[in-house]
Amino acid sequence: MVVRNPNLRWPVPKDLPRRLRGERVSDIRRRGKYLLFDFPRGHLLVHLGMSGRLTVVPARTAPRKHDHVDIVLDDGKAMRLNDSRRFGAVLWLDSPAEKHALLRGLGLEPLDATFSGAALHERARGRRVAIKQFLMNGGIVTGVGNIYASEALFGAGIHPARSAGRISAPRWDRLADSIRHTLESAIDAGGSTLRDFVSAEGRPGYFQHRHAVYDRAGKACPRCRAKIRAIRQGQRSTFFCPRCQT
Repeated sequence: MVVRNPNLRWPVPKDLPRRLRGERVSDIRRRGKYLLFDFPRGHLLVHLGMSGRLTVVPARTAPRKHDHVDIVLDDGKAMRLNDSRRFGAVLWLDSPAEKHALLRGLGLEPLDATFSGAALHERARGRRVAIKQFLMNGGIVTGVGNIYASEALFGAGIHPARSAGRISAPRWDRLADSIRHTLESAIDAGGSTLRDFVSAEGRPGYFQHRHAVYDRAGKACPRCRAKIRAIRQGQRSTFFCPRCQT
């Protein structure tokens, strides 16, 4: 392991190169926005922050600006973290990883088989918060950011300002299906590139070309042709169709 700059969101542990030397990865998984590399004696946690990206390169490749950490593999390649803003993280977690402070409060995983409208409905009981803010709360649902919340709510025909506690069970079922469909479509398209996002292969995402409402204020709704509107919620822009979403 090569640590060129340990000063990320949290400092890279000084003993991490020693911990990883000679170890073998048994599994790679995700929890919320965190990547977990499982080892026999613990877990490597990687968070990409706002601007981080992981690429696999020949280990001898000269580092570029903001190439902060290399995880060197035994085939002569390295998994390299580039993070211009340094909001990402590379940490070591003891087992079980799910009990760590960064992970134990995370909510439902939208792509898990257990994700359902009923599970969302149960968590929304008595909640007055707007449904869009509810979906973006990582302690309730993980991985639904601003773009995908707007798109999923459009897919389900739910107004983003409607109170989470005032949504019927059938509409929760439609919303759960819409969230899953939105995320699967985004993954299939490689994500949304609005600024500088690229995949591990260096390719931009193309889901922004499929947006039904996000960043389309004033344009025609793809269903009813009404003009898409934009409002501010929690310091973020929300886009919706005033006719299709109630």
